[in-house]
Amino acid sequence: MKKFWNNKVNGFTLAELLVVLVIIGILVLLALPNLMPMISKTKSTEAQLQLEHIYSLEKNYFYVHSKYCESLQDMGFEQEKLSTEGGPANYKIEVVQAGPNTFKAKATAVVDFDGDGTFNTWEVNELKEIKETTKD
Repeated sequence: MKKFWNNKVNGFTLAELLVVLVIIGILVLLALPNLMPMISKTKSTEAQLQLEHIYSLEKNYFYVHSKYCESLQDMGFEQEKLSTEGGPANYKIEVVQAGPNTFKAKATAVVDFDGDGTFNTWEVNELKEIKETTKD
């Protein structure tokens, strides 16, 4: 009967594995600052899509009631649970102003994507002008 623990198996040593992990870590740290603007831009797509949806709901409400709506619930919008509360949403949506002929809705980030202390903000109005008011 052969003893398995006496057989030598080819493999990597712990030191070799640690050197490779350190090199990978350094490469990630070098690449991360270049990727942060791309991550922020990708996350801001959520705000733009939500504001397009708000625009559609406001227009539908306007056609029925001849005025724009101040309440997200009255127009049928449900805010996803925010990422700060364990949910998937990175932006808090709110109607800032609504009147007989105009409205303005705002999406404010609840997370500082690049860690600079500035929270990203987007707005939409009755003309479907979606613009970034505060860059992150």
